[in-house]
Amino acid sequence: MSLKQQLTDDMKTAMKAGEKHRLGVIRLINAAIKQREVDERIELDDAAVLAVLEKMVKQRKDSVSQFEAANREDLAAIERAELAVIDTYLPAKLGEAEILAAIEAAVAETGASSPADMGKLMGVLKPRLAGQADMGQVSALIKKKLAG
Repeated sequence: MSLKQQLTDDMKTAMKAGEKHRLGVIRLINAAIKQREVDERIELDDAAVLAVLEKMVKQRKDSVSQFEAANREDLAAIERAELAVIDTYLPAKLGEAEILAAIEAAVAETGASSPADMGKLMGVLKPRLAGQADMGQVSALIKKKLAG
């Protein structure tokens, strides 16, 4: 079952169960997916839907930190609740050891040896680790690996 179909099914389930908060978040996700499809005039596959979800997660995390800085815990709690629902649609996150193993495989595959090869490695790893790892963490680990 595709991710879009799962979202549609979960939306129906949330409607029947009267889960207003979950329903609202799923509608936000569907709206973001539909907006991207309309803007780009394409049908999104699961990888592209994951990219939309990751963007939404990043936006929510940024909002939480901003709201906490402004002492608006009420608004931060709302963002955290939305984040929890969105996270249920993302694949399980990889641990640092698994990310390092993926980096090792990519280094062997591309022959990267210096920090100048960072872009090449990120180009290989980004599609492989989409939704499974924080790309900021991956970037930091690559820098550490290539630096020595």
